[in-house]
Amino acid sequence: MKHSGRDDDGGVVVSQPVQDRRWWRPRLDRPALVALLLGLVGVGYRLVLTLYTVPASNSDEATFGLAALHISEGRAHPVFLYGQRYMGMLESYLAAPLIWLAGPSWPVLRLPMLVLYALFLYLIHRLTRRVCAPWFATFVVGLLALGPERVVRDQLTVVGGRPEAKPAVVLMLLIAVGLAAGTIHRRRLAVGLFGLLAGLALWSDWLIAPYLLVAGLLLLYAARRELLGWAGALLVAGFAVGVAPMTWANVVAPPGQDSWSVLREISTRPGPEPSWSLRLRGGLVEGVPLAGGLCPIDGCGRWQEWFGYLYPLLLLVAAALAVIFYRRTAGGPRGRRIGPVTHLTLVAGAALTLLSYVRSPLAALDPLANARYLSLLQISLPAVLWPLWLAAVAGWRGTVGAFGRLTGAVATLVLAALAVTSLVVTARYATDGVAASREEERRARELAAVLRADGPHEVYGDYWICNRLVFDTAEEVVCGVVDDNLQPGQNRYLPYWRQVGRAARPGYVVETGSVADFRLRRLLGDELDRTPVRDVGGYRVYHPPSPVRPWR
Repeated sequence: MKHSGRDDDGGVVVSQPVQDRRWWRPRLDRPALVALLLGLVGVGYRLVLTLYTVPASNSDEATFGLAALHISEGRAHPVFLYGQRYMGMLESYLAAPLIWLAGPSWPVLRLPMLVLYALFLYLIHRLTRRVCAPWFATFVVGLLALGPERVVRDQLTVVGGRPEAKPAVVLMLLIAVGLAAGTIHRRRLAVGLFGLLAGLALWSDWLIAPYLLVAGLLLLYAARRELLGWAGALLVAGFAVGVAPMTWANVVAPPGQDSWSVLREISTRPGPEPSWSLRLRGGLVEGVPLAGGLCPIDGCGRWQEWFGYLYPLLLLVAAALAVIFYRRTAGGPRGRRIGPVTHLTLVAGAALTLLSYVRSPLAALDPLANARYLSLLQISLPAVLWPLWLAAVAGWRGTVGAFGRLTGAVATLVLAALAVTSLVVTARYATDGVAASREEERRARELAAVLRADGPHEVYGDYWICNRLVFDTAEEVVCGVVDDNLQPGQNRYLPYWRQVGRAARPGYVVETGSVADFRLRRLLGDELDRTPVRDVGGYRVYHPPSPVRPWR
């Protein structure tokens, strides 16, 4: 059946058959199409990096990989990372089915992280379109598609917490926005999902707590009456299920080994406390540009630190703008006011995350290594940059006076500088840093291949050699960790240490020319001439004729 009518010029227009309309779906508008293309570029770029194991692997990541291997074989079901009692193992559980199917390898281990990154891009685009504007959402996706080493390392490597926490929080915010706008029909189930995501995110990484707090407040604003009934019960039940592994592990933990005690011990460091000026410099001036992808991983130049100085001002302006928009919609429906409230939520999440970071001495003592803890600020990127976008659009449209046009020009320059700087640093990493990562990975795999084929299969080595070697050989080679003084080191998985301890003739793997190499040669003494020694890819493999264990 067809319907007909007349257009504005009096002509007859024949519509499509009624049965075809049920299958019709609206096509992407131009901003969404551009965002899709940018997102595909970002995912494709990271897929290539994943297939080539870039950034290079390390023993921290290998520990998650070994846990995934143990889970896939049913040998263990860890709640926390081996050797820790606060970092959840959700990433290992996500990788376990793939490792069961394809065997242990770095690309297989990292594939779930790539999926989580793609999911984060999609969700942040949806959220930004809902509370900001379509073309601005496209711009945000374009920025997040770029990726120098600090950024892609946080997104692709399996080191716990951040890759899964970011999409979880953004989905929670979208649920709250949908509840306020009335676009979600199964409201109780949505609230239950909100609680489940919050519990899983908290178990995975405690650093997400500031964002969980503000997301919970947004949910309270969006559905406060419903939370007094079954929706509230489902919220609590979902959270309890998500956080259940962590709760149970802490209940049965020995005294002083619960997560809170371990975290408190880690955050307490001997020696004088760094000044607040050093903390603010490490956290804001260096940490924010590093986490935002404006600097290479070895540090920011002076010309790249400007965004760290600007960031607190942008947070203040964004908060003020959200309050103004909220007041202008006073008396309106909650669905109209949810936009500025969401902006305030994102600003508060970023501010609390920054505050908790700069309170830690790590922000001052080692800002380069610890800037990864600020990667969660990507969640708040739409709210932080929204004032700049509004000023730029108003200036280009000419709807403001001379001062407004000047402000718009400055805002346009800032946005362009962000995009160009990120693009330059990404290109620099793609041309120079990738080659270095590939070479490091080649050396590690060469070592694994030699030991797997010719032995020894039980060795001692330093922390950054051991678990990566074990994962590269799928546990055919087992390694016990020793420090530079050839004393027992940080053995995250004690069964490996015990197995090497029982070996009749364990070997040693050290970096050529390292302190451990020098000490081992001196310790071997006259036996050095009878000890087989091989140089493999920058490493030196010793296989003494009798066990060498100086700690016994």
